[in-house]
Amino acid sequence: MIISEKTKINPDKLTVIAGPCVVESLDMLEEVAETLVRVEQERDVNIIFKASYRKANRTSLSSFSSLGDDIALEYLAQIKKKYSLPILTDIHSAEEADSVAQVADVLQIPAFLCRQTDILIAAAKTGKTVNIKKGQFLAPGDMYKQAQKVTAQGNPNVWLTERGTTFGYHDLVVDMRGLIVMKESGFPVIFDATHSVQQPGGGEQSGGQPKFIRALTRAAIATGIDGLFVETHPRPAQAWSDAATQLPLSEFLPFMQDNVAMWKFMKNQSLKNIS
Repeated sequence: MIISEKTKINPDKLTVIAGPCVVESLDMLEEVAETLVRVEQERDVNIIFKASYRKANRTSLSSFSSLGDDIALEYLAQIKKKYSLPILTDIHSAEEADSVAQVADVLQIPAFLCRQTDILIAAAKTGKTVNIKKGQFLAPGDMYKQAQKVTAQGNPNVWLTERGTTFGYHDLVVDMRGLIVMKESGFPVIFDATHSVQQPGGGEQSGGQPKFIRALTRAAIATGIDGLFVETHPRPAQAWSDAATQLPLSEFLPFMQDNVAMWKFMKNQSLKNIS
């Protein structure tokens, strides 16, 4: 089992999963990757490049799904090679795991599929890190059981990601207690800052309230999370998926500057309390 050093949670460095919602073009991926590399160098964080090679859970039949699996995965492979960034992308069935693992360093299990045992087992058996998004319908304490499906295959490399809980028909809410509960499981916990402000359904695409991204992120960091998940796009209004919630790429560097400062402060406070 070969795990990239950059996909191991470093207690001294904030892990940041970032990138556009979905692969749209190689040029756009490179535009994002160049900014992420700069952020990694200037802010001393561990960046993992995120983009879905295919979106399987679209709001509408007319919503964009993929450029094509082979093309999208090839583009991600080029980003990985050119920028030395590990890659995270979703899988939607057990049959996808092995082929996607040829490119991805982290296999992500979408929130709607987080209880699907066959997908979790297949992802685990690739030997890659498995990031499990908490279902909008699932209690935080139940995520431990999903993680166990991975570790039972001999793969200890599991992350748990909070992305909001269903709150009515077209809204999500983040219960910060859940981050603490998941942290008690012993697995690294990631906060998804952009999907947590999503307003699912209700139109041809999901809506969102991005004005809450910064406040929720600060609150999540205060609970002691291990990493952040942030979708960012050069031109969010023109994005082919999740246009309402992606952080403008031009804002990503100052956004991370504030977050890293707070994360380091919280780590120092924890160390003082221990000593």
